[in-house]
Amino acid sequence: MADPMSGDDIDRSSILSVPVQVSVRLGRRRLRISQLLRMGPGDIVDLERVVGDPVDVYVNDRMVARGELVVVDGRLGLTIVELMPQATRGREPLGPGPGE
Repeated sequence: MADPMSGDDIDRSSILSVPVQVSVRLGRRRLRISQLLRMGPGDIVDLERVVGDPVDVYVNDRMVARGELVVVDGRLGLTIVELMPQATRGREPLGPGPGE
């Protein structure tokens, strides 16, 4: 008799249809609260990355890949250039996720 908690009884198509949030981190910058309070329209926040650096790709706040920004029909897109190894995906000590 199969263990009901094993992966044998899981309907693969059910798992594959679960939606996930994909986000891309362009860069980071540490600011003091006083700097944030002085910000207004037109202010520029420079990031630690330079143009052409790979960006970090997150799935549900876990880093899974790196990519390069591209333009697709006038919209931003992403070319994946590196996948994180399965054993370490989402465990890179790169700081908080994009929503933090």
